[in-house]
Amino acid sequence: MIPSQRVILGAGLAILLIITAASIGLDVKSRSDTTWVNHTVQVQRKISDLRLLLRRAESAARGYEIYRSASFNEEFQTVHAQIAPALADLKRGVRDNPDQVALLEGSEPLALRRVEIAAEAIRLRNANDQAGIAALQGKGEGRGLMDTVMGNLDHLSAEEERLLAARSQDSRRTGIVLLGIDVAGALVILLLVVMVMRESQRTQVALKSTLLETTAAKTQLEAAVAERTEHLVAAHDELRLSVNVLQSTFHSMAEAVLVIDAEGTVLLSNPAAERMLLHRTGMNLGNLRALSSVFQGDGVTPMKAEELPSARVLRGEQFEDLEMIVRPHGGGPARHLMISGRPMRDAQGEISGAVLVYHDATTSRETERQLHQSQKLDAIGKLTGGVAHDFNNMLTVISGNTETLVASLKQQPELQRVARLIDDAAERCAELIQHLLAFARRQPLQPRNVEINAALSDIAKLLRPTLGEQIQIETVLEQGPMTAHIDPSRLTNAVLNMAINARDAMPNGGKLLLETHRVVLDEAYAQANADVVPGPYVMLAVSDTGTGMPPDIQQKAFEPFFTTKEVGKGSGLGLSMVYGFVKQSGGHIKIYSEEGHGTTIKLYLPPGEGTTEMAASAAPQAEGGAETIFVVEDDPLVRNFVTAQLQSLGYKTIAAPDSRAALQLIEAGQAFDLLFTDVVIPGGMSGRELAEEVAKRRPGLKVLYTSGYTDNAIVHHGKLDDGVLLLTKPYRRNQLAEMIRKALG
Repeated sequence: MIPSQRVILGAGLAILLIITAASIGLDVKSRSDTTWVNHTVQVQRKISDLRLLLRRAESAARGYEIYRSASFNEEFQTVHAQIAPALADLKRGVRDNPDQVALLEGSEPLALRRVEIAAEAIRLRNANDQAGIAALQGKGEGRGLMDTVMGNLDHLSAEEERLLAARSQDSRRTGIVLLGIDVAGALVILLLVVMVMRESQRTQVALKSTLLETTAAKTQLEAAVAERTEHLVAAHDELRLSVNVLQSTFHSMAEAVLVIDAEGTVLLSNPAAERMLLHRTGMNLGNLRALSSVFQGDGVTPMKAEELPSARVLRGEQFEDLEMIVRPHGGGPARHLMISGRPMRDAQGEISGAVLVYHDATTSRETERQLHQSQKLDAIGKLTGGVAHDFNNMLTVISGNTETLVASLKQQPELQRVARLIDDAAERCAELIQHLLAFARRQPLQPRNVEINAALSDIAKLLRPTLGEQIQIETVLEQGPMTAHIDPSRLTNAVLNMAINARDAMPNGGKLLLETHRVVLDEAYAQANADVVPGPYVMLAVSDTGTGMPPDIQQKAFEPFFTTKEVGKGSGLGLSMVYGFVKQSGGHIKIYSEEGHGTTIKLYLPPGEGTTEMAASAAPQAEGGAETIFVVEDDPLVRNFVTAQLQSLGYKTIAAPDSRAALQLIEAGQAFDLLFTDVVIPGGMSGRELAEEVAKRRPGLKVLYTSGYTDNAIVHHGKLDDGVLLLTKPYRRNQLAEMIRKALG
């Protein structure tokens, strides 16, 4: 080998040694870079796994709180057991970085405390410890702990991402330099030719192996980064979906929600708050009180400033269903609100604001009030209906005998005058009882199709002399045929009573307006007004320009014997009779009134079908006859009175005190021409059942019923059954004679 070759070979070997040393060094560094990259990826995975465990624990605790499902509790316990080992594993992974170790050690007790709070909440839920739950929620530290822990984990993740990027860059730079050295070494090996072939081949094999390992590590790193990126994108999409769901729920809530700061300024409000409270973001609740008057749940006691929900919740109080009534100064409708409040606290436990939820209970409270009023009126009606039966029995005897007494005292004027006073008093009692029965919806109506406009025009003519010249009567009648299915005589009485009340409310004169309209009461109106059936109605309104009524008087206006007039100037039965007539007819009645601005009473009457029916002509007067009348009456006074009256009219009479005795006489073959029976009788059967039983034995039986009040034996849906003749108690001698002849005819 020539010297130059030796020099070349020596130089080549020296260069080769240098290249080999550099290649080995870079190979070691490449392996180290790959190891650190893998380490960083592992730490990122551990951070992600820990974050997922914390989220799963929080989600399971929230799910258990909402649904009380055992599966959520089991999931929480499983995740709870994995969190501490995951924290320890993550601490081992970042032990090479003191800053991250310090940050993780600061986060570990916060995370464990947050999970322990959730576990405590579950234990309290299982024990149904409401006080404990309220106390735990009042601390409000769970959300702040979770936010702090997640912020620290985000910081750790960001630091690891930075390290991953730096180490990946170093690995790629090392690979590039190593590749350059490999090329240079290959050129040197080519110059050395055969002398260093074997050594060169070994070096090349080693270099190729290193390059392959570096490429594989790079591929693995790229795959890990791509997978982690996919996980991050999925988590971001899930977070965005959750935020959208929460926002949609918040904006679609029917309850008004306000989030306020410690000064009472509205930080956040939903559309319901703007509709219900006219509160918007940026307003201050302290300034808004000037717009309305606020009362406690009774609607009478003003609510002081320190008692307002915003003031109480900012003092740290928590409450549910706090009642208050808001009346706008602008004259709008009052709102009945139910409020729930929770204070918000910062990381130091200081009150930073509050959340207030308002539920509008105006409609439900009004429905409850109407239902209570309806139930009270029904209870009074049942009581008066039961009392009326006995009163009418007694009045039948009193009025009948005083009528006879008046006729027999023609030669003694002083005694006849006293008898007339008794007779007038009995007549007045009978009218009061009829009013009570009307209120109790136990009067035997005889409804027919009545043309309301024509009927109201006729009634208006009757009202003019009754009300006097100081009352101006006007009518506004909707054009076209308007038929209602009602008892016309009861309608006249109802309008007359309302007109007299209107006159008394206008002592210095005024205007009385009678209106008719076709209306449809929809489902929404029916839900807001108890006992209303949706559908078409004929509306009749009576309005005055009188003194009006406050709300508390309106609520009692339909009660019998309730009156605001002076003693002796009203019985308090007028509006109660109107109420009973409308309800028994299948209609609806409503009062609209305001103090100093008059009153309107609207009657919603059931519409008629078919043609208008003509009123039946009066039956001719009839004195008596020679037929046999079978009287069934349980009251001995009434029974004796009726038989005496019938006998005075020329009839033969048979009497029985109950249905059992009556059947025994009939089965014994007793002959008679007419069964005259009370509807309510003892003996196991009503008067109607007795008549039906007798009709089986004697087809073609003629029956006349009598009663002090009606029940569902002969009256259904407020209407007297077809083909049924009824003589209501108390009655006069001529009424008895007329109905007996009508029944026999």
